[in-house]
Amino acid sequence: MKIDAHQHFWQPRRGDYDWMPKDNETLNRAYGPSDLAQTLKDHDIDGTVLVQAAATIHETEYMLGLADATPFIKGVVGWVDFEDRHQITELTRLAKHPKFLGVRPMIQDIPDVDWMLRPDVQWAYAAIIDLDLTLDALGFPKHLGNFLTLLQRYPDMRTVIDHCMKPQVRDQQTGKDAFSFWADGMSRLATETTAYCKLSGLVTEAAGGWSVSDLAPFARHVISEFSAGRVMWGSDWPVCRLQAEYPNWHQAAQELTNDLSQNDQTQIFGRTAAKFYRLS
Repeated sequence: MKIDAHQHFWQPRRGDYDWMPKDNETLNRAYGPSDLAQTLKDHDIDGTVLVQAAATIHETEYMLGLADATPFIKGVVGWVDFEDRHQITELTRLAKHPKFLGVRPMIQDIPDVDWMLRPDVQWAYAAIIDLDLTLDALGFPKHLGNFLTLLQRYPDMRTVIDHCMKPQVRDQQTGKDAFSFWADGMSRLATETTAYCKLSGLVTEAAGGWSVSDLAPFARHVISEFSAGRVMWGSDWPVCRLQAEYPNWHQAAQELTNDLSQNDQTQIFGRTAAKFYRLS
């Protein structure tokens, strides 16, 4: 299968997308399966992983409803409240759904950089392991050290790093060094943990007028350090529309990987995601 390992659908009228700018016409509108179906067909993509974008159980239930009605949604990464250990009941219930894959706490939006290491949220990681679920690790380069600590603490937790941990490509474009600190942290995650990584989100962290050459150092580092067997491509649609339409980012990703073997490309564009998420 060719898999888009990271995309979103949402309905802003529900009122729980706290991060979404209300004056942004690109983001602040409903997106559903009918908006993406033809694009997936045009690019021969067999299925997607639908990822949460709101920090509510309502979001998770909404996505599972879409997955039940949409064959191309192969799995759902949802959300539960890590700060409420009673939500083990919700997580256990959700884990019984055949398309529920795991959870994603919205760590990038939490002011406390050490939140993921707080004692009161540790129950959730243990539950993820016990229920054989996955963790999508969403953060910024400032979170790299804490994610390393976390994943070394829970070596059996199946974890994938979202959006290459959001390196600040736009800063690199203006001559600042946004690569070295990020690259060192990603190398440690690659060599000292079993985490996977999503080749996604790079265009969103770039400035307008980006080129493939702007993204190339970051993509090459991720693929080199993690290897194709632990890297999966994702569109991050419709968030990617802030800087690129789906076909533009898909084409850029193909250019970023065209020097790899056919086997490696097959892994990045589908096989790795199918293996990590155990997609049927």
